[in-house]
Amino acid sequence: MAVAAALRADRCDIYTDVDGVYTADPRIEHRARCLARISYEEMLEMASLGARVLQSRSVELAMAQRVPLRVLSSFVEPGGERGGTIVCDEEEIVEKRIVSGVAYSRDEAKISLFGLPDRPGVSSEIFGRLADAGVNVDMIVQSHSRAQGAANMEFTVGKRDAARTVEIVETLRVALGFEDVALDENVAKVSVIGVGMRSHTGVAQTMFRALAERGVNIQVISTSEIKISVLIDAAYTELAVRALHAAYDLDKAA
Repeated sequence: MAVAAALRADRCDIYTDVDGVYTADPRIEHRARCLARISYEEMLEMASLGARVLQSRSVELAMAQRVPLRVLSSFVEPGGERGGTIVCDEEEIVEKRIVSGVAYSRDEAKISLFGLPDRPGVSSEIFGRLADAGVNVDMIVQSHSRAQGAANMEFTVGKRDAARTVEIVETLRVALGFEDVALDENVAKVSVIGVGMRSHTGVAQTMFRALAERGVNIQVISTSEIKISVLIDAAYTELAVRALHAAYDLDKAA
């Protein structure tokens, strides 16, 4: 992709082991469809949220230089139908969906801190230490504790950083005065992505209702302009992906 950007190419074709970008992992949802087009922003979110079709850096370069990407299968015979998925500007997509895809990641660990002092500077101290150690923190939620002047906090990191994160946090226990820390590695992050979220209401409600109807409990919620992510028990990952794919009618052509 970097070479294509430097040469100001009209398009960069990337050959992979799949024939395009799907609305969900076809290994989980057999009704997943190959998208004809997807925006740079959507593809960047999907890549960062677990979809492994393209690396985030390649999408970032393509978006910065406005070079369209085409994802193709390297296993199609010469002369065969190559279709694929075009990653391009949002304006180039005629048929826009509210939600374009569902992504998931099982590489998640949840850290819970209980009885944190509810005062300025506590979060800065915790996440400053983690940043210094090179730990990337993703979803964060803080709530008041039953004890007056105390709060509870939950956040997620990659599984490979889980044990180290607990060690770092433990070194702050005395200085910060929190009560306890817990680690849960049996979690997964499931996300819905779509540029249509910017101009439509009810997207979150549809997601939460679909999961509730199938008995999937939401532990943490994170949102941006074009995505909603929830942290759930890892055992419900496949069920959640299929439920959300159906809830947004992603198996139907736009």
